[in-house]
Amino acid sequence: MPNQPELLLDIASLLKWRTKRHATNTPIILVPTMGALHAGHLALVAAAAEQPGDVLVSIFVNPAQFGRGEDLAAYPRDLKADLKLLLGFGVSAVFAPKTDEIYPTGFDTQVIPGDLATPLCGNSRPDHFSGVTTIVTMLFGLTNCSTAVFGEKDFQQLAIIKRMAVDLWLNVDVIAVPIVREPDGLALSSRNHYLSPSERRQAPCLHRALELVAKMVANGERCCKKLKNAAIATIERESNAAIEYLEIVDSESLQPITTIPKTGDTVCALAAVFSGEIGRGQKTRLIDNRRLTATVVGASK
Repeated sequence: MPNQPELLLDIASLLKWRTKRHATNTPIILVPTMGALHAGHLALVAAAAEQPGDVLVSIFVNPAQFGRGEDLAAYPRDLKADLKLLLGFGVSAVFAPKTDEIYPTGFDTQVIPGDLATPLCGNSRPDHFSGVTTIVTMLFGLTNCSTAVFGEKDFQQLAIIKRMAVDLWLNVDVIAVPIVREPDGLALSSRNHYLSPSERRQAPCLHRALELVAKMVANGERCCKKLKNAAIATIERESNAAIEYLEIVDSESLQPITTIPKTGDTVCALAAVFSGEIGRGQKTRLIDNRRLTATVVGASK
């Protein structure tokens, strides 16, 4: 039987665990999650296990990054299943605190990101990224990790955290792991379980739209308006999803561009909401993205 990760349910236990690692100069590699783990999370854990040191997975549904009317109450929580899934992946410990352990009475501090948090998801979720940067900064401080692993599916979040780690001299190496997909192309997400059977059949059109953009760029199309229109038409033709945004942006600034440059790294990013079938009521917001670079354009993932 694989070793069971040590379960740390409060900050005192985490600090005790951390002190033991520091006493032996053992680096700590952090994988921050909100639980409801799936194969995408396990890819992050596997990447973390390749680093020298002990892997620490945090599981915390962070209320500060949910806006009013979002799915905080409904967000899936199953710590027992998450721990079982982590067996055999070389995880040393799991930090799974309660909300009042992280945000005790009187907590009154935020880490506010800059311009990277303004476009894309920032337009519809204006307070989301301050919740992300606040909890990530806290986790970096609590764990004193040397490395942290994040997924590229949350491309904007990844860019913001990388910038924050540099700007605030946090001394954490942020590692990015490529998107993990279902065989039909749907990016793995804990929110996929909200989809009804018919919505699940429709949802891969998001990936197909991104692949269409990549193929058009590979064939020489440089006009972002034409690229976006083709992608939007694909989604609208194949699903009942409401497109929140679909943009082609510079990968560094995340600002929209009008023409694909001959050199440089660009990304096509989107968010779409499946608004729920009659009588079901649950809205499902999915995000996805595709890098448009010379090395990957036209390649199939």
